[in-house]
Amino acid sequence: MKIKIIDDLISDLNDKDHEIRDIHVGYSWIGVLSKNCGISKNFGSLHHYKIKDLGRLKEKTAINLAGYAKSWNMIEAGLGVAAINSLIDVKGKKGINLLDLLLEKGDGKKITMIGHFPRIEELREKADELWVIEKNPQEGDLPDIASEYFVPKADIVVITSSAIINKSIERLLELSNGYTILLGPSTPMSPILFDYGVDLLAGIKVTDERLMMEKIAQGCGMVRQFEDAIEFVVMER
Repeated sequence: MKIKIIDDLISDLNDKDHEIRDIHVGYSWIGVLSKNCGISKNFGSLHHYKIKDLGRLKEKTAINLAGYAKSWNMIEAGLGVAAINSLIDVKGKKGINLLDLLLEKGDGKKITMIGHFPRIEELREKADELWVIEKNPQEGDLPDIASEYFVPKADIVVITSSAIINKSIERLLELSNGYTILLGPSTPMSPILFDYGVDLLAGIKVTDERLMMEKIAQGCGMVRQFEDAIEFVVMER
């Protein structure tokens, strides 16, 4: 099956293939160690218990595992995105808090956020309009079907990089007419994504592989629980 964004991300890394050194599938996050440490959100559930080649995944190369990103089994898809991220040499500006940047850029603007991020209320006070769209809506959020209506209306569109895992990314980028940000630890920090209309990538670089993998294995959840193992990085088109 062809999924163009994922295919292009993998093709760009073909000459950087690497053996897999370790894999952890935690409650909230998935970590793959190959050339670097790549992580991805874990959207799997008991329904997705059957993982292809389970027990032999470390015998694959990172590129082989990256192909799992195209799977509709969400654990497999997360493994694939983490493998992609493990091959990327992350570059960009470090130490920038994107939410601070959003408060500045979003003043008086119409903003659509795909995913419920921290500091929503601060941003709501600054923005002309703020629409938060969630698969599992919290109070004040809109359901995910609302993206068809509210993404095209926004001056700024913020998309969780988990949209790559669940395959909604290409449609969301087609809908966006505004300044588009892809955000989160799962973000592939690859300029390939600029070709699809992304204006800014906001992801991470793992600075302490051992600590990051241990925290994944021990059930870390919120990003603040592993901030001592990463740097925040942004790349702009």
